[in-house]
Amino acid sequence: MPCHFGLESVLKKEILDLGYEVLSVEDGRVTFAGGEEALCRANVFLRTAERVLIRVGSFHAESFEELFQGTRNLPWEAYIPENGRFWVAKAASIKSRLFSPSDIQSIMKKAMVERLKSVYHKAWFSEDGDSYPVRVFLMKDEVTVGLDTTGESLHKRGYRKLTAKAPIAENLAAALIMLSPWRGDRILVDPFCGSGTFPIEAAMMAAHMAPGMNRSFIAEDWKHIAARKCWYQAMDEAADMVDKKIETDIQGYDIDDKMVAAARSNAALAGVEDMIHFQRKSVSELSHSKKYGFLITNPPYGERLEDKKELPALYRTLGERYAALDAWSMYVISSYEQAEQYIGRKADKNRKIYNGMMKTYYYQFMGPKPPYRKNRQQEERHGH
Repeated sequence: MPCHFGLESVLKKEILDLGYEVLSVEDGRVTFAGGEEALCRANVFLRTAERVLIRVGSFHAESFEELFQGTRNLPWEAYIPENGRFWVAKAASIKSRLFSPSDIQSIMKKAMVERLKSVYHKAWFSEDGDSYPVRVFLMKDEVTVGLDTTGESLHKRGYRKLTAKAPIAENLAAALIMLSPWRGDRILVDPFCGSGTFPIEAAMMAAHMAPGMNRSFIAEDWKHIAARKCWYQAMDEAADMVDKKIETDIQGYDIDDKMVAAARSNAALAGVEDMIHFQRKSVSELSHSKKYGFLITNPPYGERLEDKKELPALYRTLGERYAALDAWSMYVISSYEQAEQYIGRKADKNRKIYNGMMKTYYYQFMGPKPPYRKNRQQEERHGH
């Protein structure tokens, strides 16, 4: 199961929390064991994965001939019916002799056709049935072949219709929030909220809303692999968990009116508009009267050269406004190498994360822990 490089530990914890056994953790991938129920629940509930793949098999290949034979030896007929539409949607290769994605894709497709010809005793396939996209990953000449059950990547929750210039992917935003000690009853402010991804993901977590409950998945039609009732059960489980009664203090600010309107509209599509306060505000106006809150944000990186010269002042202002908050923590993802210098203090923790192909840093400035509060439900239970 692919995820962002640097966030494997977060996905591993999510899988364990769902109740499944993790078999291996590699760069950008976590493998776990489970049946049809696991396939459906993983798609519906995982916040930080890119997609859920069924592992068809793996083999060693240093030549295209070995790639062809290895692919042909895999049990494709167990997955792809006679009229299935199948193709290699993506090939990625690292430190391997075979590295041309288009060649890998066409050779594997030929090998799959050969295998299915011999099984179905047909010379030609109509491919007018359900879709079966295959994804392959080559690492040091080891080929891992997966069948993609997700379709459109899992970060597409279905709520983000309007985006900022450089939006942060929903699954990346969720993972970054999960790396912080923030919980739904604590304060969260994003002073550069753009189209609202951080506040919306946080509100969905606070309300226990499964990220995949408002979208569909390509494997819903694969009744021979996962029964329809499995999908219904996962969706019912997700619906039963939602609790919007939690009191939240989640805020998103942006200097651009259009972005604030987009964020509001996205929050409404996600069903969490009542849990977030969006406002047009510049970072220089950032303040909050309460203690122990969290700033979690993705400030501009200055991808365009003309924006670069504005960055020192922007990060300096962010640092000053953060310093003025009482006992807060701040989590900043940025590819800007001098972020700490202008924020005016060194991060307590710094984590390297690849956002697509861009190397970014997750700067973590830890505030003090709030005084221990007994769980309210416990207090109620004991009649306090």
